[in-house]
Amino acid sequence: MGASLRSHDEDDDAPMTDINVTPLVDVMLVLLIVFMIAAPLMTSGVPVDLPKTQAKPLNDQKPPLAVSIDAGGKYFIGNEEIPADLLASTLKNHAENELDRRIHVRADKELPYRAVLEVMGQISTAGFTKVALVSEAPGASTKNTAPPPNAPAAEAVAAPALPAPVAPAAQ
Repeated sequence: MGASLRSHDEDDDAPMTDINVTPLVDVMLVLLIVFMIAAPLMTSGVPVDLPKTQAKPLNDQKPPLAVSIDAGGKYFIGNEEIPADLLASTLKNHAENELDRRIHVRADKELPYRAVLEVMGQISTAGFTKVALVSEAPGASTKNTAPPPNAPAAEAVAAPALPAPVAPAAQ
């Protein structure tokens, strides 16, 4: 009927229900220090005295093709204006049928989103897989001049490959 009076010593035999993480933390810190010291030693490799040669370095990285759309909706590849219906075939000719060639899409900021997506859809339907959108960095000049054909883009943002455009279902 009354409350059971137990001394504190009787609870010492009960199993411990908490995990003591202090030894685990100590082991993890030691492992961290070991890996911090060992990692730079593993990347150094074997010291080799390489021979000298007059050969040019391999440069198989071709510059990206720039597809531009101005505020009036005109299409350009580099500085060459092309008709909208010939975009895919002209792009393939400029890329020499290399479908893994990088394509940078430059569009005027006043263009509707739909117009940019249509161009990206045409490029994707043509088989190109490396398509990126180009934008200016904040604070950069806002001139509407096209860069030289082989100039690096201001900033390219990779875009995922788009599926072919789908026509709406007839009702």
